[in-house]
Amino acid sequence: MSAKLKSSRKSKGAVDRPFDPEILKRARKIAEKYQVIIAHEDDGYWYGRGLELPNAHEDGATPEECVKKTREIFVTVVAWMLEEGMIPPFPASDEVRDQQVNIRLTTEEKLRLEESARQAGFRGVSDFMRSKALA
Repeated sequence: MSAKLKSSRKSKGAVDRPFDPEILKRARKIAEKYQVIIAHEDDGYWYGRGLELPNAHEDGATPEECVKKTREIFVTVVAWMLEEGMIPPFPASDEVRDQQVNIRLTTEEKLRLEESARQAGFRGVSDFMRSKALA
């Protein structure tokens, strides 16, 4: 299962496969702290994605429906990650990021890194690098 989980507009946004109840409980506790970013599009639908899980996204006819369905996708992704022995991202609100690391890159490396971040659904290189390095 890929972290890129998206259901169609016909989905109810609910977890649609069995997970161990304890894993699901842990996943819900983690996912409830994740931030949802929503946008309204010209087609009338609302689209949500995660700040911590940018490739986990959903849609809805209303902002409330969109947020609810997006949170359920977060639960599914986090439960899958826990099953696979992966460490889900920490909620952005949990820690103050007060440390900085600088690296020197060529212009080509920087462009490739920025493109990789965009393709992975990240809006910035910092979150992309942190996510990949700490995964």
